[in-house]
Amino acid sequence: MNVTELQDLLREQSGQTAARADGLRGQLEELTAALAEAEGRLAELTTTRKIVESLAPTGSAPPAEPTADTYQRILAVFNKHPTQPFRARELHELLGLPTDEATVNITRSRLGRLARQGVLTQPGRGLYQKQM
Repeated sequence: MNVTELQDLLREQSGQTAARADGLRGQLEELTAALAEAEGRLAELTTTRKIVESLAPTGSAPPAEPTADTYQRILAVFNKHPTQPFRARELHELLGLPTDEATVNITRSRLGRLARQGVLTQPGRGLYQKQM
């Protein structure tokens, strides 16, 4: 390789590297703008959350998340009444759980899981019974 070829190769690589640097600078500008937008939105959400929390009545903690204990309570009902089919809402009333639609839907999901695992059967739509 002679000096002229080497100089041409260096110019070509320099041009490619400069183009790559320009592209990366453009990406950096876009990411900086996106970051600023996300941080602004986060600040708005934090402020909104604080306002809502300050307006919420004191002593109103969010309902506790049900745990594996809920599954045990559900299974205890089915073990106590092995031949009786139950609906999700009936289980809630029997266990003294809230009967709002969202909470009952969570229990429906749990009952479906137990049915898929073979612990319960579905003798009818929306009915669940202990597997015999």
